[in-house]
Amino acid sequence: MKLIPVLLLLAAPLMADPMLIDDFSDGAENRWRYASDRVMGGVSEGGASLGVEDGTTFAQLRGMVSTANNGGFIQIRQDLQIRLPSDAAGISLRARGNGATYYVHLRPEASRRPWQYYQAAFETSAKWQDITLPWSAFQPQGGLGAAFAPGDIRSLGIVAYGANYEVVLDVDWVGAHQD
Repeated sequence: MKLIPVLLLLAAPLMADPMLIDDFSDGAENRWRYASDRVMGGVSEGGASLGVEDGTTFAQLRGMVSTANNGGFIQIRQDLQIRLPSDAAGISLRARGNGATYYVHLRPEASRRPWQYYQAAFETSAKWQDITLPWSAFQPQGGLGAAFAPGDIRSLGIVAYGANYEVVLDVDWVGAHQD
């Protein structure tokens, strides 16, 4: 009789923990950089910092996105020191915000222009939530092909983009998840 529960346990799918890309701990300010549309004449304003709450360090992205003057983004971006594993199934992160839509932008090796990336949207709430973005959620931008290999991703951005809105986004960690 005890064999049945064991067999059922072995048949259940196992959910792997994400491969941690960053948890915004020691030295995160050296791994992430802030950028805005001002580099190309836009007028969005903002900044990035690290916050600490209940012993947890997290990234804070704050500001105002403006689509005036052909603009429309603020972001934090990291060049990946370790490439994503080939069997990764997507990106996971823990975030909270002001209810606005935010994005993860992935730049592959094939990206030659700033507007070439893969983009996936996620919604926020005032409470921390774990978010999983499968590769199928990422849409090519700027003329990139529809498919990409996870190991070809060279940088990852967390972005407020494409509309006029106030940015209040906190990110506790980001990782690559596997099925």
